[in-house]
Amino acid sequence: MARKGQTFTTYTEALKRKVVHLKIEEGWSYQHLREKYGIKSDAQIAEWVMKVQNGESFDDHRGKWNQKNFDTLEAENAYLKGQVEYLKKRNPNLHGKE
Repeated sequence: MARKGQTFTTYTEALKRKVVHLKIEEGWSYQHLREKYGIKSDAQIAEWVMKVQNGESFDDHRGKWNQKNFDTLEAENAYLKGQVEYLKKRNPNLHGKE
């Protein structure tokens, strides 16, 4: 969990893709990638590799759950549907399945 005043390093999508390519295609070690590109942990690289292998994007969704102002009704509706789906996954009993 983040501590008060803690800062986070952000990486560009281009760097993430390059690191993933070097890991998967070229077989570079986590240590070599960390040292060469200044990445803080092996877990960060592993997460990027997993996202690419699962076809997910590198978009950062932190802080978007507390959005209160929307440009359109469609955007608000999509946001609320996302919250409902998230809650259904977290607690299947919320929608009547045992």
